[in-house]
Amino acid sequence: MNLEQLGQSAQQAAFILSTASTAQKNQALAFIAEELEQHQVQILEANAKDIKAALDGGMSEALVDRLMLNEERLAGIVADVRNVISLNDPVGSEMDSRILENGMRLSRRRVPLGVVGVIYEARPNVTIDIAALCLKTGNASILRGGRETFHSNMALVKVIQIALDKSGLPIASVQYIDKPDRELVAQLLRLDQYVDMIIPRGGAGLHKMCKENSTIPVIIGGFGVSHMYVDLSADLSRALDVVENSKVQRPSACNALDTLLVNELVAEAFLPRLAERLNNSNVTFVADDTAYECLQGKAANLRYAEAGDFDTEWLSYTLGVKIVKDVKEAIQHLRDHNASHSDAILTNDLTSAEYFINGAGSAAVYVNVSTRFTDGAQFGLGAEVAVSTQKLHARGPMGLEELTSYKWVGQADYLIRP
Repeated sequence: MNLEQLGQSAQQAAFILSTASTAQKNQALAFIAEELEQHQVQILEANAKDIKAALDGGMSEALVDRLMLNEERLAGIVADVRNVISLNDPVGSEMDSRILENGMRLSRRRVPLGVVGVIYEARPNVTIDIAALCLKTGNASILRGGRETFHSNMALVKVIQIALDKSGLPIASVQYIDKPDRELVAQLLRLDQYVDMIIPRGGAGLHKMCKENSTIPVIIGGFGVSHMYVDLSADLSRALDVVENSKVQRPSACNALDTLLVNELVAEAFLPRLAERLNNSNVTFVADDTAYECLQGKAANLRYAEAGDFDTEWLSYTLGVKIVKDVKEAIQHLRDHNASHSDAILTNDLTSAEYFINGAGSAAVYVNVSTRFTDGAQFGLGAEVAVSTQKLHARGPMGLEELTSYKWVGQADYLIRP
Protein backbone atom coordinates (compact mmCIF):
# COMPACT_ATOMS: atom_id res chain seq x y z
CA MET A 1 0.00 0.00 0.00
CA ASN A 2 1.43 3.36 -1.12
CA LEU A 3 0.30 6.02 1.35
CA GLU A 4 1.72 8.78 -0.82
CA GLN A 5 -0.74 7.81 -3.57
CA LEU A 6 -3.51 7.44 -0.98
CA GLY A 7 -2.85 10.97 0.22
CA GLN A 8 -2.75 12.40 -3.29
CA SER A 9 -6.06 10.71 -4.15
CA ALA A 10 -7.65 11.99 -0.95
CA GLN A 11 -6.48 15.54 -1.61
CA GLN A 12 -7.87 15.46 -5.15
CA ALA A 13 -11.17 14.11 -3.82
CA ALA A 14 -11.23 16.88 -1.20
CA PHE A 15 -10.95 19.52 -3.93
CA ILE A 16 -14.04 18.07 -5.62
CA LEU A 17 -15.96 17.70 -2.35
CA SER A 18 -15.22 21.31 -1.39
CA THR A 19 -17.37 22.51 -4.28
CA ALA A 20 -20.04 19.79 -4.13
CA SER A 21 -23.55 20.99 -3.41
CA THR A 22 -25.44 20.03 -0.28
CA ALA A 23 -27.83 18.06 -2.48
CA GLN A 24 -24.96 16.02 -3.95
CA LYS A 25 -23.55 15.24 -0.53
CA ASN A 26 -26.96 14.32 0.87
CA GLN A 27 -27.56 12.01 -2.08
CA ALA A 28 -24.33 10.17 -1.30
CA LEU A 29 -25.40 9.81 2.33
CA ALA A 30 -28.81 8.49 1.26
CA PHE A 31 -27.09 5.88 -0.89
CA ILE A 32 -24.87 4.87 2.05
CA ALA A 33 -27.95 4.32 4.22
CA GLU A 34 -29.62 2.25 1.49
CA GLU A 35 -26.52 0.16 0.84
CA LEU A 36 -26.09 -0.54 4.56
CA GLU A 37 -29.61 -1.94 4.64
CA GLN A 38 -29.13 -3.95 1.46
CA HIS A 39 -25.81 -5.41 2.63
CA GLN A 40 -26.89 -6.13 6.20
CA VAL A 41 -26.28 -9.87 5.95
CA GLN A 42 -22.75 -9.47 4.59
CA ILE A 43 -21.88 -6.83 7.19
CA LEU A 44 -23.10 -8.95 10.11
CA GLU A 45 -21.30 -12.02 8.74
CA ALA A 46 -18.07 -10.02 8.56
CA ASN A 47 -18.62 -8.74 12.10
CA ALA A 48 -19.21 -12.29 13.34
CA LYS A 49 -15.70 -13.19 12.13
CA ASP A 50 -14.27 -10.33 14.17
CA ILE A 51 -16.29 -11.31 17.24
CA LYS A 52 -15.10 -14.93 17.02
CA ALA A 53 -11.47 -13.83 16.72
CA ALA A 54 -11.92 -11.47 19.67
CA LEU A 55 -13.42 -14.18 21.88
CA ASP A 56 -10.76 -16.70 20.84
CA GLY A 57 -8.12 -14.10 21.68
CA GLY A 58 -9.50 -13.55 25.19
CA MET A 59 -10.81 -10.01 24.64
CA SER A 60 -12.74 -8.66 27.62
CA GLU A 61 -16.54 -8.67 27.64
CA ALA A 62 -16.66 -4.86 27.61
CA LEU A 63 -14.43 -4.57 24.54
CA VAL A 64 -16.31 -7.32 22.71
CA ASP A 65 -19.47 -5.30 23.34
CA ARG A 66 -17.85 -2.26 21.68
CA LEU A 67 -16.94 -4.41 18.70
CA MET A 68 -20.29 -6.12 18.21
CA LEU A 69 -22.81 -5.27 15.51
CA ASN A 70 -26.33 -6.71 15.36
CA GLU A 71 -29.50 -5.82 13.47
CA GLU A 72 -30.54 -3.26 16.08
CA ARG A 73 -27.17 -1.52 16.16
CA LEU A 74 -26.90 -1.51 12.39
CA ALA A 75 -30.37 0.02 12.17
CA GLY A 76 -29.17 2.69 14.61
CA ILE A 77 -26.17 3.42 12.39
CA VAL A 78 -28.46 3.77 9.37
CA ALA A 79 -30.70 6.12 11.34
CA ASP A 80 -27.68 8.22 12.30
CA VAL A 81 -26.68 8.57 8.63
CA ARG A 82 -30.18 9.69 7.69
CA ASN A 83 -30.14 12.11 10.59
CA VAL A 84 -26.96 13.70 9.22
CA ILE A 85 -28.81 14.27 5.95
CA SER A 86 -31.43 16.28 7.84
CA LEU A 87 -28.87 18.52 9.53
CA ASN A 88 -27.88 21.92 8.16
CA ASP A 89 -24.75 21.91 6.01
CA PRO A 90 -22.33 24.35 7.68
CA VAL A 91 -20.13 24.74 4.60
CA GLY A 92 -20.63 28.15 3.03
CA SER A 93 -22.41 29.67 6.02
CA GLU A 94 -21.14 33.06 7.09
CA MET A 95 -20.19 34.37 10.54
CA ASP A 96 -19.61 37.89 11.81
CA SER A 97 -20.56 39.69 8.61
CA ARG A 98 -20.12 43.45 8.91
CA ILE A 99 -19.46 46.58 6.85
CA LEU A 100 -16.20 48.36 7.61
CA GLU A 101 -15.82 52.15 7.51
CA ASN A 102 -14.08 51.89 4.15
CA GLY A 103 -17.14 50.21 2.65
CA MET A 104 -15.77 46.67 2.52
CA ARG A 105 -18.15 43.90 3.58
CA LEU A 106 -16.08 41.50 5.68
CA SER A 107 -17.19 38.05 6.84
CA ARG A 108 -15.91 34.63 7.82
CA ARG A 109 -17.18 31.76 5.69
CA ARG A 110 -17.09 28.13 6.81
CA VAL A 111 -15.00 25.80 4.62
CA PRO A 112 -13.99 22.12 4.85
CA LEU A 113 -10.77 21.20 6.61
CA GLY A 114 -9.63 19.17 3.59
CA VAL A 115 -8.34 15.65 4.34
CA VAL A 116 -8.98 14.11 7.76
CA GLY A 117 -7.02 11.07 8.92
CA VAL A 118 -8.70 9.00 11.62
CA ILE A 119 -7.00 6.20 13.57
CA TYR A 120 -9.39 4.24 15.75
CA GLU A 121 -9.93 1.04 17.67
CA ALA A 122 -12.68 -1.47 18.41
CA ARG A 123 -15.86 0.26 17.22
CA PRO A 124 -16.93 -0.47 13.61
CA ASN A 125 -19.73 2.14 13.81
CA VAL A 126 -16.98 4.78 13.86
CA THR A 127 -16.27 3.96 10.21
CA ILE A 128 -19.74 5.09 9.18
CA ASP A 129 -19.86 8.03 11.59
CA ILE A 130 -16.64 9.47 10.22
CA ALA A 131 -17.53 8.88 6.60
CA ALA A 132 -20.97 10.49 7.00
CA LEU A 133 -19.78 13.58 8.86
CA CYS A 134 -16.78 14.12 6.61
CA LEU A 135 -18.86 13.79 3.45
CA LYS A 136 -21.50 16.21 4.73
CA THR A 137 -18.80 18.79 5.44
CA GLY A 138 -16.91 18.26 2.17
CA ASN A 139 -13.89 16.54 3.72
CA ALA A 140 -12.10 13.52 2.34
CA SER A 141 -11.09 10.93 4.93
CA ILE A 142 -8.38 8.31 5.33
CA LEU A 143 -9.37 5.67 7.89
CA ARG A 144 -7.29 3.17 9.81
CA GLY A 145 -9.22 0.89 12.14
CA GLY A 146 -7.84 -1.71 14.51
CA ARG A 147 -7.07 -5.26 13.45
CA GLU A 148 -9.87 -6.48 15.75
CA THR A 149 -12.45 -4.83 13.43
CA PHE A 150 -10.77 -5.69 10.12
CA HIS A 151 -13.54 -7.76 8.51
CA SER A 152 -16.31 -5.41 9.71
CA ASN A 153 -14.52 -2.32 8.44
CA MET A 154 -13.71 -3.81 5.06
CA ALA A 155 -17.39 -4.67 4.56
CA LEU A 156 -18.48 -1.18 5.65
CA VAL A 157 -15.94 0.65 3.46
CA LYS A 158 -17.02 -1.44 0.47
CA VAL A 159 -20.60 -0.28 1.07
CA ILE A 160 -19.50 3.35 1.37
CA GLN A 161 -17.55 3.24 -1.87
CA ILE A 162 -20.44 1.61 -3.74
CA ALA A 163 -22.62 4.50 -2.56
CA LEU A 164 -20.02 7.12 -3.56
CA ASP A 165 -19.77 5.62 -7.03
CA LYS A 166 -23.57 5.68 -7.41
CA SER A 167 -23.67 9.33 -6.35
CA GLY A 168 -20.96 10.45 -8.76
CA LEU A 169 -18.57 11.57 -6.03
CA PRO A 170 -14.95 10.30 -5.98
CA ILE A 171 -14.47 6.88 -4.43
CA ALA A 172 -11.28 8.28 -2.90
CA SER A 173 -13.46 10.54 -0.72
CA VAL A 174 -13.33 7.70 1.84
CA GLN A 175 -10.26 5.45 1.83
CA TYR A 176 -9.16 2.74 4.23
CA ILE A 177 -5.69 1.54 5.19
CA ASP A 178 -6.31 -2.19 5.01
CA LYS A 179 -2.87 -3.39 6.16
CA PRO A 180 -2.18 -3.95 9.89
CA ASP A 181 1.44 -2.78 9.57
CA ARG A 182 2.14 -0.19 12.28
CA GLU A 183 4.67 1.49 10.00
CA LEU A 184 1.75 2.62 7.83
CA VAL A 185 0.32 4.48 10.82
CA ALA A 186 3.68 6.18 11.31
CA GLN A 187 3.67 7.15 7.62
CA LEU A 188 0.13 8.53 7.87
CA LEU A 189 1.16 10.72 10.80
CA ARG A 190 3.86 12.30 8.62
CA LEU A 191 1.70 12.80 5.53
CA ASP A 192 1.30 16.54 6.21
CA GLN A 193 1.59 17.39 2.51
CA TYR A 194 -1.85 15.88 1.98
CA VAL A 195 -3.57 15.37 5.37
CA ASP A 196 -4.88 18.38 7.30
CA MET A 197 -5.91 16.84 10.64
CA ILE A 198 -5.39 13.59 12.56
CA ILE A 199 -8.12 12.33 14.89
CA PRO A 200 -7.20 9.34 17.09
CA ARG A 201 -10.05 7.42 18.72
CA GLY A 202 -8.82 4.96 21.30
CA GLY A 203 -6.89 4.68 24.51
CA ALA A 204 -4.36 7.02 26.05
CA GLY A 205 -1.48 5.13 24.43
CA LEU A 206 -2.81 5.80 20.93
CA HIS A 207 -3.31 9.49 21.65
CA LYS A 208 0.18 9.79 23.13
CA MET A 209 1.74 8.08 20.13
CA CYS A 210 -0.08 10.35 17.67
CA LYS A 211 0.75 13.52 19.61
CA GLU A 212 4.44 12.65 19.84
CA ASN A 213 4.95 11.43 16.26
CA SER A 214 2.59 13.42 14.06
CA THR A 215 3.67 16.32 11.86
CA ILE A 216 -0.05 17.04 11.38
CA PRO A 217 -2.33 18.76 13.95
CA VAL A 218 -3.87 16.13 16.26
CA ILE A 219 -7.22 16.30 18.05
CA ILE A 220 -6.77 14.79 21.52
CA GLY A 221 -9.75 13.22 23.24
CA GLY A 222 -12.06 10.24 23.40
CA PHE A 223 -10.73 9.02 26.74
CA GLY A 224 -10.66 10.35 30.27
CA VAL A 225 -11.71 9.48 33.81
CA SER A 226 -15.34 10.54 34.29
CA HIS A 227 -16.46 11.66 37.75
CA MET A 228 -19.72 12.30 39.57
CA TYR A 229 -20.04 14.14 42.89
CA VAL A 230 -23.03 13.50 45.16
CA ASP A 231 -23.51 16.74 47.10
CA LEU A 232 -24.93 17.18 50.59
CA SER A 233 -28.17 18.58 49.15
CA ALA A 234 -28.73 15.87 46.53
CA ASP A 235 -31.99 13.94 46.36
CA LEU A 236 -30.45 10.58 47.26
CA SER A 237 -33.27 8.43 45.89
CA ARG A 238 -33.14 10.06 42.47
CA ALA A 239 -29.35 10.14 42.61
CA LEU A 240 -29.33 6.32 42.64
CA ASP A 241 -30.92 6.28 39.18
CA VAL A 242 -28.42 8.72 37.72
CA VAL A 243 -25.37 6.97 39.16
CA GLU A 244 -26.65 3.58 37.98
CA ASN A 245 -27.31 4.89 34.47
CA SER A 246 -23.89 6.55 34.28
CA LYS A 247 -22.11 3.35 35.33
CA VAL A 248 -23.97 0.40 33.83
CA GLN A 249 -26.02 1.62 30.87
CA ARG A 250 -22.94 0.98 28.69
CA PRO A 251 -19.82 0.61 30.83
CA SER A 252 -17.46 0.24 27.88
CA ALA A 253 -18.21 3.77 26.62
CA CYS A 254 -15.74 6.60 27.18
CA ASN A 255 -18.42 8.66 28.97
CA ALA A 256 -19.32 5.93 31.46
CA LEU A 257 -18.76 6.80 35.11
CA ASP A 258 -15.35 5.84 36.55
CA THR A 259 -15.14 7.59 39.93
CA LEU A 260 -17.94 8.48 42.34
CA LEU A 261 -17.25 11.20 44.92
CA VAL A 262 -19.68 11.36 47.85
CA ASN A 263 -20.10 14.10 50.46
CA GLU A 264 -19.05 12.77 53.86
CA LEU A 265 -22.33 13.79 55.49
CA VAL A 266 -24.48 11.61 53.18
CA ALA A 267 -22.07 8.71 52.54
CA GLU A 268 -23.41 6.41 55.25
CA ALA A 269 -26.98 6.91 54.03
CA PHE A 270 -26.22 6.73 50.32
CA LEU A 271 -23.50 4.16 49.69
CA PRO A 272 -25.25 1.07 51.17
CA ARG A 273 -28.31 1.83 49.02
CA LEU A 274 -26.09 2.26 45.98
CA ALA A 275 -24.37 -1.06 46.67
CA GLU A 276 -27.72 -2.82 46.87
CA ARG A 277 -28.68 -1.31 43.49
CA LEU A 278 -25.40 -1.99 41.68
CA ASN A 279 -24.96 -5.50 43.07
CA ASN A 280 -27.64 -6.45 40.54
CA SER A 281 -25.18 -5.49 37.78
CA ASN A 282 -22.21 -7.22 39.44
CA VAL A 283 -20.32 -3.93 39.85
CA THR A 284 -16.97 -4.05 41.67
CA PHE A 285 -16.43 -1.15 44.07
CA VAL A 286 -12.86 0.14 44.43
CA ALA A 287 -13.06 2.29 47.56
CA ASP A 288 -10.89 4.54 49.68
CA ASP A 289 -10.67 3.66 53.38
CA THR A 290 -13.73 5.63 54.50
CA ALA A 291 -15.91 4.51 51.62
CA TYR A 292 -14.80 0.91 52.22
CA GLU A 293 -16.22 1.06 55.75
CA CYS A 294 -19.59 2.28 54.38
CA LEU A 295 -19.70 -0.45 51.74
CA GLN A 296 -18.36 -3.37 53.76
CA GLY A 297 -21.02 -6.05 54.13
CA LYS A 298 -23.21 -4.27 51.57
CA ALA A 299 -21.25 -4.51 48.32
CA ALA A 300 -20.96 -7.98 46.80
CA ASN A 301 -17.65 -7.07 45.12
CA LEU A 302 -15.42 -4.71 47.09
CA ARG A 303 -11.72 -3.98 47.41
CA TYR A 304 -9.52 -1.19 48.74
CA ALA A 305 -8.32 1.40 46.22
CA GLU A 306 -4.66 1.12 45.31
CA ALA A 307 -2.21 3.61 43.81
CA GLY A 308 -3.36 4.62 40.34
CA ASP A 309 -6.94 3.39 40.69
CA PHE A 310 -8.42 6.89 40.67
CA ASP A 311 -6.50 7.62 37.47
CA THR A 312 -8.03 4.61 35.70
CA GLU A 313 -10.68 4.71 32.98
CA TRP A 314 -12.31 1.39 33.81
CA LEU A 315 -14.40 0.69 30.66
CA SER A 316 -16.00 -2.12 32.68
CA TYR A 317 -18.29 -2.85 35.63
CA THR A 318 -15.82 -1.28 38.08
CA LEU A 319 -16.45 1.92 40.03
CA GLY A 320 -14.02 3.93 42.11
CA VAL A 321 -15.56 5.49 45.23
CA LYS A 322 -14.12 8.22 47.44
CA ILE A 323 -15.54 10.26 50.32
CA VAL A 324 -14.91 14.02 50.16
CA LYS A 325 -15.64 16.88 52.53
CA ASP A 326 -17.49 19.17 50.11
CA VAL A 327 -17.72 20.40 46.51
CA LYS A 328 -14.35 22.19 46.80
CA GLU A 329 -12.61 18.95 47.71
CA ALA A 330 -14.46 17.22 44.86
CA ILE A 331 -13.14 19.79 42.38
CA GLN A 332 -9.63 19.39 43.81
CA HIS A 333 -9.90 15.64 43.19
CA LEU A 334 -10.89 16.31 39.57
CA ARG A 335 -7.86 18.58 39.15
CA ASP A 336 -5.51 16.09 40.79
CA HIS A 337 -6.70 13.31 38.51
CA ASN A 338 -6.82 15.22 35.22
CA ALA A 339 -10.59 15.24 34.67
CA SER A 340 -11.13 16.30 31.06
CA HIS A 341 -14.03 14.35 29.56
CA SER A 342 -17.45 14.17 31.27
CA ASP A 343 -18.05 15.12 34.90
CA ALA A 344 -21.24 15.69 36.87
CA ILE A 345 -22.62 16.97 40.17
CA LEU A 346 -25.85 15.80 41.78
CA THR A 347 -27.16 18.66 43.90
CA ASN A 348 -30.14 20.84 44.75
CA ASP A 349 -27.90 23.74 45.76
CA LEU A 350 -27.38 26.41 43.08
CA THR A 351 -24.15 27.68 44.64
CA SER A 352 -22.62 24.20 44.61
CA ALA A 353 -23.78 23.65 41.05
CA GLU A 354 -22.20 26.89 39.80
CA TYR A 355 -18.97 26.21 41.68
CA PHE A 356 -18.74 22.77 40.07
CA ILE A 357 -19.54 24.08 36.57
CA ASN A 358 -16.91 26.79 36.82
CA GLY A 359 -14.29 24.65 38.56
CA ALA A 360 -14.43 21.47 36.48
CA GLY A 361 -11.98 21.62 33.58
CA SER A 362 -13.93 19.06 31.57
CA ALA A 363 -15.16 19.21 27.99
CA ALA A 364 -18.69 18.42 29.24
CA VAL A 365 -20.05 19.28 32.71
CA TYR A 366 -23.46 18.20 33.98
CA VAL A 367 -25.79 19.14 36.83
CA ASN A 368 -28.18 16.33 37.81
CA VAL A 369 -27.57 14.55 34.50
CA SER A 370 -25.95 11.22 33.61
CA THR A 371 -22.46 11.44 32.13
CA ARG A 372 -23.66 9.13 29.34
CA PHE A 373 -25.06 12.09 27.39
CA THR A 374 -21.68 13.21 26.01
CA ASP A 375 -22.44 12.04 22.51
CA GLY A 376 -22.98 13.75 19.18
CA ALA A 377 -26.39 12.22 18.58
CA GLN A 378 -27.57 13.01 22.13
CA PHE A 379 -26.42 16.62 21.70
CA GLY A 380 -28.39 16.93 18.45
CA LEU A 381 -25.22 17.13 16.38
CA GLY A 382 -25.85 13.92 14.46
CA ALA A 383 -23.09 11.35 14.74
CA GLU A 384 -19.70 12.42 16.07
CA VAL A 385 -16.22 12.00 14.66
CA ALA A 386 -14.63 12.21 18.13
CA VAL A 387 -15.01 13.67 21.59
CA SER A 388 -12.30 16.29 21.97
CA THR A 389 -10.91 16.94 25.44
CA GLN A 390 -8.37 19.56 24.41
CA LYS A 391 -8.99 23.30 24.51
CA LEU A 392 -8.10 24.41 20.97
CA HIS A 393 -10.35 24.27 17.89
CA ALA A 394 -13.06 22.01 19.31
CA ARG A 395 -14.22 20.57 22.64
CA GLY A 396 -16.63 17.77 23.41
CA PRO A 397 -18.49 15.85 20.69
CA MET A 398 -17.19 16.91 17.27
CA GLY A 399 -20.07 17.19 14.83
CA LEU A 400 -20.40 19.03 11.54
CA GLU A 401 -19.26 22.52 12.52
CA GLU A 402 -16.17 21.12 14.24
CA LEU A 403 -15.10 19.56 10.93
CA THR A 404 -14.90 22.95 9.27
CA SER A 405 -12.53 25.88 9.40
CA TYR A 406 -13.20 29.31 7.92
CA LYS A 407 -11.79 31.82 5.49
CA TRP A 408 -12.08 35.59 5.56
CA VAL A 409 -14.08 37.03 2.66
CA GLY A 410 -13.85 40.73 1.78
CA GLN A 411 -16.16 42.28 -0.81
CA ALA A 412 -16.27 45.89 -2.09
CA ASP A 413 -16.51 48.12 -5.18
CA TYR A 414 -12.92 48.03 -6.52
CA LEU A 415 -11.61 49.20 -3.16
CA ILE A 416 -7.92 50.11 -2.72
CA ARG A 417 -5.95 50.72 0.45
CA PRO A 418 -4.85 54.34 0.84
